[in-house]
Amino acid sequence: MDELVKLVSQKLGLSEDIARQAVELILNQLKQHFPAPIAGQIDGLLKGSASLSDLGNLPQTGGGLMKVLGGLFGKK
Repeated sequence: MDELVKLVSQKLGLSEDIARQAVELILNQLKQHFPAPIAGQIDGLLKGSASLSDLGNLPQTGGGLMKVLGGLFGKK
């Protein structure tokens, strides 16, 4: 998660503390909308036991990650 916090901090010109709060808020919101296997990966990011590169190894669930993401943004 540290790499994501640094990226947000740099791109938005925020302090790392504020960027960390923003990243945690967003990841917690996403976690509520994803199936359990994906939410577990997000938990790993929050706890520091996973990195952004680990998200590329997500299991396919019920039509795949892109279907889940599409559903979050109102596409079926």
